[in-house]
Amino acid sequence: MESRLLDILVCPLCKGRLELLRAEGELVCHADRLAFPVRDGIPVMLESEARSLDATAGS
Repeated sequence: MESRLLDILVCPLCKGRLELLRAEGELVCHADRLAFPVRDGIPVMLESEARSLDATAGS
């Protein structure tokens, strides 16, 4: 994913910064504790598609 795109993408819920986790193929919003998938190089910025980070915190 281009760094220019990452600079303008924000969380759709809180409008906060996102962190790209390349190995996981996700964009993470630490404020909302959500991970949005990146499929075929395209970020899927839908809350219904996001994975909660709280669910994996206890693992």
